[in-house]
This record gives sequence, structure tokens and C-alpha cells, in this order.
Amino acid sequence: MTETITYTSLDQLPVAVQAEDIAAVLGISRAGAYTLMRSKGFPTIYVGKRRMIVMRDKFIAWLDEQAS
Repeated sequence: MTETITYTSLDQLPVAVQAEDIAAVLGISRAGAYTLMRSKGFPTIYVGKRRMIVMRDKFIAWLDEQAS
């Protein structure tokens, strides 16, 4: 069984955010987080061919932009 990640503040996010972290923050599924990470305009960094991460500051900036 997978443990559910819970954040009470964006400051608790790791420096490199993964799909599981994005899903927890946005309240979406992990599959939804991967879809978002593959979308144009989302600040995803590809490590190798398959690993996707987002730097915490870029994710927070993206959230702020979406709220505007």
C-alpha cells in the first residue's frame, strides 16, 4: 500500500518535485499529475528519457501564474 503524501505548506515541498508531490498539492491523481507534467508550458525537466521533475520554485511560480 502506498503512503499518502500530505503537505500543509508549499515550503515543505522538496527542491525537486515529482508527480506524487504535484498530485498531493493539487488534489489530483498521479496519472493526472503526469499528464500535467507532459503539457506545454509546464516547467518539467526531463532527466534521461523517462524521469520527470519540476524545481519547487518553478512549480510555485506556475501555480501563481495559473491563479492570475
